[in-house]
Parts: sequence; structure tokens; C-alpha cells
Amino acid sequence: MTSVVAVVGTLLGSLATHYFQRRNRADAERFQRNERLRQERVSAYTAFGGALGNLRRTSKDRWYAIHDQRDGADPEMLRYETYRLYTTALEALFRVQLITESGELIELGRQALDDVDRIKPNLEREEFARLRDTSRQSVFAFMESARKHVDLA
Repeated sequence: MTSVVAVVGTLLGSLATHYFQRRNRADAERFQRNERLRQERVSAYTAFGGALGNLRRTSKDRWYAIHDQRDGADPEMLRYETYRLYTTALEALFRVQLITESGELIELGRQALDDVDRIKPNLEREEFARLRDTSRQSVFAFMESARKHVDLA
């Protein structure tokens, strides 16, 4: 009888150990998966924010090159650079769309890209100043919303 109790106790101990190890492994895998997703989101959101910043700066430089005739600024070169940076920002937005589940964040990203893209060289000074401010606010609104979608705790 003692040996039967010992065998049953050993089996119960083995089953309990297996159960807890399996649960701990599942928890660890879930944590790793969530951490990878968080890091990918941080990377995608910051890449998009940076792409918007670069596009915005180049669009403003192009406007200033035409309207203020700044020395050393080539409007034609800046035009092609603006096209290149727009494509980069659009690609970064696609990455954001793939990585987030938030329709609100995607819409803020689209709005920010549209607002930055409205900075064109044919604008009057007042309209340029207004769009410069609007685009800056849109970029920061996207980044603020993105921060809320990245669990930093």
C-alpha cells in the first residue's frame, strides 16, 4: 500500500510540474510575442513620424527657395527630393497600417501626410504659414496618439 501511495504521489507531482511548466512557457511566449509587437510598433510609428518630418522640412525648404531666393537652394532638386520623401512617408504609412489595429491612428496618419503634402511652392505667404502650423500639429497629433498605442508599462 505504501508503494502505491508513493507511485500515485510521484505521478501527481509530475503532472503538476508539467502543468505549471507548460503554463509558464505559454506565458513567456505570449510576453515575447507582445514585446516584439510593441517594438515593431515603436519602430513603425517613429519611422513614419520621421518621414513626415523630413517631407515637411523639404517642402518648406522648397517654398523658401522659390519665395525667398535662398542662396544655394535649388528648387528643382528640392522638387525631386520632395517626391522621394513623399514616397518614403507613404511607405511608412503602409507599415503603420499593417502593424496597428487602430482605425483612428491610421486616419491621423493619413491626415498628417495630407497636411504635410499641402505645403506647395505656389502658396501665398499667409497660406504657407497656416499650413506649416497645421502640418506640424497633425504630425504631433499622430505621434501623441501612437504613443498611447504602445504599451510602455
